[in-house]
Amino acid sequence: MRYPGGVTALGDLTLSVRPGITGLVGANGAGKSTLIKILLGLLTPTTGQVRVLGMDTREQGELIRARVGYMPEHDCLPADVTATEFVTHLGRMSGLPPTAAKEQAAEALRHVGLHEERYRQIGTFSTGMKQRVKLAQALVGDPGLLLLDEPTNGLDPGGRDAMLALIHRIGTEFGIAVMVASHLLSEIERICDHLVAIEGGKLLRAASLDSMTQAVPWLAVEVDEGTDLLAARLAELGLTVSPQPSRRQLLVRLDGEPVFDTVRDTVADLELPLTRLEHRRHHVEELFAEAMAGSESDSTGQEARL
Repeated sequence: MRYPGGVTALGDLTLSVRPGITGLVGANGAGKSTLIKILLGLLTPTTGQVRVLGMDTREQGELIRARVGYMPEHDCLPADVTATEFVTHLGRMSGLPPTAAKEQAAEALRHVGLHEERYRQIGTFSTGMKQRVKLAQALVGDPGLLLLDEPTNGLDPGGRDAMLALIHRIGTEFGIAVMVASHLLSEIERICDHLVAIEGGKLLRAASLDSMTQAVPWLAVEVDEGTDLLAARLAELGLTVSPQPSRRQLLVRLDGEPVFDTVRDTVADLELPLTRLEHRRHHVEELFAEAMAGSESDSTGQEARL
């Protein structure tokens, strides 16, 4: 996707979104919102093809928007109407008859925890309640796909937890495919099944979260004291040891089955206070950093595809 003036917003991007909850991660300006607008048929890609629910975004944008629920990032709610009026109106815009739109609006507001507040004007709502209204209007048309752009934007920690719990329940219980765009990688890791990471408009990696965060061949060892002594003793025994920024933690290379027993016995022999001993798993932040480092060293690519 190229804008006038030669600015490339998205390029070298080929991906598919599977059922479940997909995290779309990237720093601000990485191209997340541009991708969502293309998926909604609001922007036409310069090259390539995009199909959403089997429909071509170039030719069937209006039909796609009737089948896709979209929760925008920014505050765009009218202050002087009630939640039920607003969500009902969005249901009508998606093609529902008046009675069905009103019934489904009530149901959507119940799902997001606003059933008792549905007749209040939106202008009196807190930020968290407004975010729930935005989620409810995305649900009201019984969509086959939900596109959520920074759904926890502006929320405090408690509000973020509640919103993530809602999204997880929708993605696991409602049978709706969900794509969540966020720059908060820790949130993505908590609720998503799949991950799409982009940077500078280019795809860094797309895979299931389990495959990305699977156990790696290192054993995490954490003791309250004596880390240097433990590292030296393990090295004497021929093990590969990697000290960590935390002065209490070591990573020991798992080169074979005896490594676990050797580490455990060494900690016991040294009478050190062991607090953790487990296979280490990647976190999304680490994978994202690794992918970014790799992308900087790889200047090759093909024509942009979506």
